[in-house]
Amino acid sequence: MASKKANFKKQLVAYSFLAPNFIGFAIFTLVPIVFAVVLAFLRWDGANPIEWAGFSNFTELFDDDQFKAALKNTIVYTAGTVPFTLLASLFLAVILNQGIKARNFFRTVSFFPYIASLVAVAAVWNMIFNPSKGPVNMLLYALGFENVPGWAADKDWAMVTIILFSVWKYMGYYMIIYLAGLQGINPELYEAANLDGTNAWQRFRYVTVPQLSATTFFILVMLTIQCFKVYDIVYMVTQAGPGTATLVLVYDIYNKAFVSWNLGSASAVAMVLFALVLAVTLIQFKAEQRMR
Repeated sequence: MASKKANFKKQLVAYSFLAPNFIGFAIFTLVPIVFAVVLAFLRWDGANPIEWAGFSNFTELFDDDQFKAALKNTIVYTAGTVPFTLLASLFLAVILNQGIKARNFFRTVSFFPYIASLVAVAAVWNMIFNPSKGPVNMLLYALGFENVPGWAADKDWAMVTIILFSVWKYMGYYMIIYLAGLQGINPELYEAANLDGTNAWQRFRYVTVPQLSATTFFILVMLTIQCFKVYDIVYMVTQAGPGTATLVLVYDIYNKAFVSWNLGSASAVAMVLFALVLAVTLIQFKAEQRMR
């Protein structure tokens, strides 16, 4: 009997430590998620009585030009940002894993855009890529180009600007993860490859890349999810413009919820985004399992 009381006290102490975190999760995460799912089937503007909408919030999305543009732009943004960020971060990691001078300085400089204030970084970026007075276009003019890009002010170049900005901002963070993966590779593998007479490219292709497969898969999943839920970068650089050129799904959710106050439609878009991210993640896991 005494042992049961002692075990009960131990369990009570353990649950008392877990309770604050669980309560916080339930109030600030679980309940809003459940409410958002339910709200996707309702009509509510936050003030008037709630009405049942059924699946009409979802069917109306097919006739919503804003949603279709946001869906397309989100896919384009993700398809453009993910591969270039992977390549840039891997390239930086391989270079900065060598015994070069001022290696720690260059690692810090590469990581700085990720931790710097987005407001400050976006302001500097917009100045650099200013269509009329930015140093990038001034350089292009000096090189003889006449029809220089309008960057964020041009609907044909706005998405390219967002992608370039995202690659520049994200690559330092994922470089750190790749550096950790590189330093975990057994040096004996490179010694064996040297004995076989391989060159630098062959060692990279047949030793480094396979040994980093788990790291690459982790980065691929995390970066894809990060790209699908992008909002802050679009808001700071283009405000989803010009027109709907850089409107993405999370920005569309914000507009529907807090500009139009169509909370049901906003929740429906959020459910579509969740399903899209879940489907892409499951495909990535299946592909990774087949490649083993």
